[in-house]
Amino acid sequence: YRLHNRRLPGRPDLALAKYKAVIFVNGCFWHGHGCPAFKWPKTRQAFWRDKIGGNRDRDTANQARLQEAGWRCAVVWECALRGKGRRDLSDVADALADWLNSSSPTLEITGTP
Repeated sequence: YRLHNRRLPGRPDLALAKYKAVIFVNGCFWHGHGCPAFKWPKTRQAFWRDKIGGNRDRDTANQARLQEAGWRCAVVWECALRGKGRRDLSDVADALADWLNSSSPTLEITGTP
């Protein structure tokens, strides 16, 4: 495995070459996740909409480039790991392990509402 592999688009948090799979762990605020953990800031709204919108666009483009290159992409959201809606870590690990052993091209793990 490789952490933050600079050779791959988006520098995935974890790259598993054996499975041709990458895992991103995204912060709900910085990546504009539509969960209760994300709230738009009240100040400098135009700046934050541009910043977070750019992050989202970059995420989408990087994942598309990875998939075009034959990589499978998983995203684990911060809300799945922290806060009221967090999931049990063993559930997150099991979901990732099941995905790695499947042929599914994508996986998204979010917190519970």
